[in-house]
Amino acid sequence: MKPSTMTAEIDVDAPIRAVYNQWTQFESFPEFLHAVKEVTQRDDATTHWVVSIGGVRREFEAEITEQVPDEIIAWASVDGKSHSGSVRFGLSEGTGTHVSLEMMWLPETFVERVGAALDLDERQAEMDLRRFKEFIEERGRETGGWRGEIHDGVPERAGGTTAGSFTDETMATSGTGEELASPGYMADDDLGVPGYDTPAAPYSEGDDRV
Repeated sequence: MKPSTMTAEIDVDAPIRAVYNQWTQFESFPEFLHAVKEVTQRDDATTHWVVSIGGVRREFEAEITEQVPDEIIAWASVDGKSHSGSVRFGLSEGTGTHVSLEMMWLPETFVERVGAALDLDERQAEMDLRRFKEFIEERGRETGGWRGEIHDGVPERAGGTTAGSFTDETMATSGTGEELASPGYMADDDLGVPGYDTPAAPYSEGDDRV
């Protein structure tokens, strides 16, 4: 059976660090991905998904296969067939972020196959990214973040050492405002979480953008 692939891209009016950090929060996916009803993060590289596609409920385990801060997050079901996805990040004009989403489903029902044939999946992906854009722009900050790396499903801390458990890892939101702030991205002193609703001076040529 041919997989159904959804692709979409969008520019988000938020710094790349904040946008990337939000996508590391798999448990927030139901806030903006229509088909995703629940994601539970088991550890650094393992997640449990509950989805509804064409009215059909599915549950599966997925592994985060690739994760590089401010560049890419990719995942795949552990069976390697029923689902995979990736999000890539790049700089857009000003201090914004370009987000490219690709998700693959293996249609199992007649309704799913019809939806794929009519390109309904593509339209859904575009709507999902618009919801993400609204989610992060209206909120003014990410809900959390994980800055470790994962390669071929193996988590690493900065410096290349093997990471510990998900709950032991330092979240981006646990640092001080000074550590997290970048040009155009001011820290919220009350919450200890960076927010971009109070921007600093705009970037100038040569600035470190991320």
